[in-house]
Amino acid sequence: MELEKSIPEVVIKTWISHLEPVSFDGETLVLKVDAFKKNVIQNKFLNDIKIAVEKSIGFSAEIILETEEESIIKASAESNGSKDFELTFEKFIVAPSNKFAYIAANTVAQKPGSVHNPLFIYGKSGLGKTHLLKAIYHELSSNRPELNILYTNGESFMNEMIAHISEKNMREFHNKFRTPDVLLVDDIQFIENKPSVQEEFFYTFEELISRGKQIVISSDKPPKDIKSLEERLSSRFLQGLLADIQPPEIETRIAIIKKKAQLLDMEMPDDVVKFIAEKLKNNVRQLEGVVKKIYAIYSINNKVPTIALANDVIKDVIYYAQPTEVTIKNIIEEVSKSFGVTAEDIKSNKKKAEIVNARQFAMYIMREVTNLTLDEIGNQFGNKKHSTVLYSCEAVEEKIAESSQLDAMVSDIIKNVKEE
Repeated sequence: MELEKSIPEVVIKTWISHLEPVSFDGETLVLKVDAFKKNVIQNKFLNDIKIAVEKSIGFSAEIILETEEESIIKASAESNGSKDFELTFEKFIVAPSNKFAYIAANTVAQKPGSVHNPLFIYGKSGLGKTHLLKAIYHELSSNRPELNILYTNGESFMNEMIAHISEKNMREFHNKFRTPDVLLVDDIQFIENKPSVQEEFFYTFEELISRGKQIVISSDKPPKDIKSLEERLSSRFLQGLLADIQPPEIETRIAIIKKKAQLLDMEMPDDVVKFIAEKLKNNVRQLEGVVKKIYAIYSINNKVPTIALANDVIKDVIYYAQPTEVTIKNIIEEVSKSFGVTAEDIKSNKKKAEIVNARQFAMYIMREVTNLTLDEIGNQFGNKKHSTVLYSCEAVEEKIAESSQLDAMVSDIIKNVKEE
């Protein structure tokens, strides 16, 4: 295969040889991938795989990497009909903790541009803000097809702005973001400390509001707590309606778990439901993630879920959903133990070989298990540059590709972080 010409054999053996074809419809090739290896292959080798496939079959094809869990959940969604898995108002579990935000979002969906403009929904991650924005999108798309509705998020807004600036084509950017009848912007807090992006969003906001167009914004914090948010932008957010979402009560958590299990057509014993609800108190996304993972396991062995199984899955989900600062601290501590250097040295600018090596592994693991950008990872290690972090991650990839011992050590570190 053409891969040998662009990727070392040891890398192919470690990262690529285990990929299994799942399906090919003439346009898209789906490959089964190990969940732990997916991010590395996606970020590092996907383009080489795509080129090799194209040379083998004679034309270009889209490549999708799919874990076993993703495959099972997708199959269930297809068998139950995709509508069951859409984020609609009907699927939203209404409770005292979110009722005000729910009513406000529903009202906007019925009368866009007439009330609550802008609507600013805020609350901690995983409580249902995205669900409400997408429910508005779904409701309007179904009942008002003549409307131009745009859903985006703070990061995408920034990335598209940068891309259009580099292409000297801001007219296209403005045509996209300043013409919708309804603009839904998720995670607006991403633009904090980014004055040029805030300025562009301010003018987008002003243009739409002046023409009576509806804007709905979500954030993990209220406007006053978004760092370095321009006063003029903050005041615009406050001119509409602010609606917060609080963590759900246990009755709501139980209802969410039962609803998700029902959608997946899975039997979930009451004691297991209660156990999950008592363990996970602050995040709806965690609850849904646990049910999905239990379902994936249930589909394989067809055994009724137990408390022991739920406990194991909860550990896994909490690890991936825990606050980023906790994950960073745990990663550095585990790397410190494994390499025999102090956590302070790993975070410092010291250049002794053993410290640099440990720091590179910490950067690599941080990239694999958090959503931090390379710049944000660099900030954890004495404000290292984007290029330094990228070089470190690539160096570690080569080391673990050539050493099964290092590969196992990284896996152990990740496992230990999960259990903390």
